[in-house]
Amino acid sequence: MLPGSASLLPHPVSLEEMVDTLALQKLAWTYCHAVDRRDYRLLRSLYHDDAIDDHGEMFCGTSDEYVAWIRSMLAQWQATSHTISNTLFLIDGDHAEGELVTAAYHRSADGTREMIAHGRYLDRYERRQSIWKFQRRSLVLDWIEERTTTTAIETVGANLGVALGQASSDDPCLQRLPMFGACGSLA
Repeated sequence: MLPGSASLLPHPVSLEEMVDTLALQKLAWTYCHAVDRRDYRLLRSLYHDDAIDDHGEMFCGTSDEYVAWIRSMLAQWQATSHTISNTLFLIDGDHAEGELVTAAYHRSADGTREMIAHGRYLDRYERRQSIWKFQRRSLVLDWIEERTTTTAIETVGANLGVALGQASSDDPCLQRLPMFGACGSLA
């Protein structure tokens, strides 16, 4: 597409637009991985130095402040699972915007409560030195589910002989997939 002509209307999609769209999707998916594995160095690398993250009244600030905040916020959760489903991107040269539908599962530290936040990330991105990163990330909540749980994941996993996910460098992804393990910093 020509600069300034970003549109949600059907249009011929160029190879450049497809490549940029995939790069933006990978950025969003990597964000989910970094948060759920508590890889704060990787998470910080996804934002430009002058970026802002806006999670409403819970938090709004710089990318460095966001990483410090999310580290303390995630300490109250035993496990999280952030997913991205529908993604829409508008790309105009080195600038882009995205609306990404998300569901963020949270299990309390004591394993007795679950909270699932359903919403959308409203993102602005910039490509600098050929790399797309977040310039401004905003969270919009559409609804929240809360429930108690009586099933201990440790019991289920042990009974089925299935490895349990970990919000740490002990996660099977980082242990069983050498390339992922080599990328994990968990700093």
